[in-house]
Amino acid sequence: MKRAVALATRWLVVTMIVGLGSIAVESVVGFDPTAANAQENARKKKPRRVPNMTEATFKKLAEIQELMDADDNDGAILIAKEMLERSRRYNGNELAQVHNMLAVLYYGKEDNPNVIYHYEQILAQVPDITEGMETSTIYNLAQLYFVEEQFDNSLEYIEKWITLAENPDPKAYYFMGQVYYQMQDYPQSIETIELAIRIAKERSMVIKENWWSLLRFLYFELENWDKVIEILEVLVKEFPKRAYWLQLAGVYGQEDMEDQQLQAFEAAHVAGFLETESDLMTYGGILLQNENPWRASRYMQEAVDAGIIEPTAKNLQQLGQAYQLAQETDDAITVFEAAGKLSDDGNIYDRLSALYLEKDRFFECEQAAKQAIDKGGLRKAYNTEIVLGMCQFNQDKFTDARKTFVEARKRTRDLKERAAERQCQQWIAYIDNTVKRNQQLEAAGL
Repeated sequence: MKRAVALATRWLVVTMIVGLGSIAVESVVGFDPTAANAQENARKKKPRRVPNMTEATFKKLAEIQELMDADDNDGAILIAKEMLERSRRYNGNELAQVHNMLAVLYYGKEDNPNVIYHYEQILAQVPDITEGMETSTIYNLAQLYFVEEQFDNSLEYIEKWITLAENPDPKAYYFMGQVYYQMQDYPQSIETIELAIRIAKERSMVIKENWWSLLRFLYFELENWDKVIEILEVLVKEFPKRAYWLQLAGVYGQEDMEDQQLQAFEAAHVAGFLETESDLMTYGGILLQNENPWRASRYMQEAVDAGIIEPTAKNLQQLGQAYQLAQETDDAITVFEAAGKLSDDGNIYDRLSALYLEKDRFFECEQAAKQAIDKGGLRKAYNTEIVLGMCQFNQDKFTDARKTFVEARKRTRDLKERAAERQCQQWIAYIDNTVKRNQQLEAAGL
């Protein structure tokens, strides 16, 4: 490994997919800016007096470094181990330097257990090492144990580091919150992450998106919806993404905050975040609930025309309802005609028959009502029969109309639907009177 790489800051990113999305968990192995802050603080104290390094030891360490620069890590490890075999020759400071080089070498081999071992051996040399080396090693161990999923050890070391550090960086508290999260101690994780955010705000530091995202997830798990909303409102402001807007709209809806839910969807639509069939159908449904059918029909129709919304029976039925509520009857009829052919039951044809009746298209009304009855699945089939009878009557099909109303009357009687039964009886009487009057007029030659 090249020296520049061996001594560089090393970042490992562990991604966990949880609940409402992904949370990026950052961990650091090797030299870390947060640990560097502790080293700087340590320098402000009266430094420890540590044993000097001999010229012979310095030469051996330089030999190891040359092998590292030449990418001969195995050779470097061999010499370092030979030095440890003669450990009685070296003081604590010198041994710590050897273990530190071995930790770097094993890190290059992605051998975390050996990295941890040699970092632990560095701490075994206290007080013969500098405070800066001690604190950075403690921080690195906290991170390594986290990566190895030994969370109790990770917590122990990060707590120790915070105790030693003066004015700890908020990133350390956020890391501790991650450890508590992995231990499923959500209340403690929340408390620690909120402390990190509070310190960051006091120092005018930029708070990372994943800090808020993890905090949102924790409150979500605890079903603290007020806090979930509060954090999502921060996220949509600071990191306006599709997922956050839709999550916020969803929680608003769950909490019966209908006005806020609509506003969230409006903002997401303006930002171009409503890009799937589910998004746009949900948005259309919310507009319908908020008594804005014209906009609902417009947006859903645009999505159907663009191929985003599939023209299924269910989707077309919602679109047709939007047109109907917007009093765009002709458009509603067109959509329901297409939806009826795709539907497995007769409910769409039932609605279509009523629209035909409204437009005085009695023949189409009759056909649609018959198709609705034939397909079945109607909640109140007698209502469809009443519409069928009315359409037949308006075509002067008095015999057919009377028969339809008689059947409907029987059905309403069996179901004890008294109001509908009276309506059928009135239609039967009206048909009989009409037929009788027509016969009288015909007999009179009129």
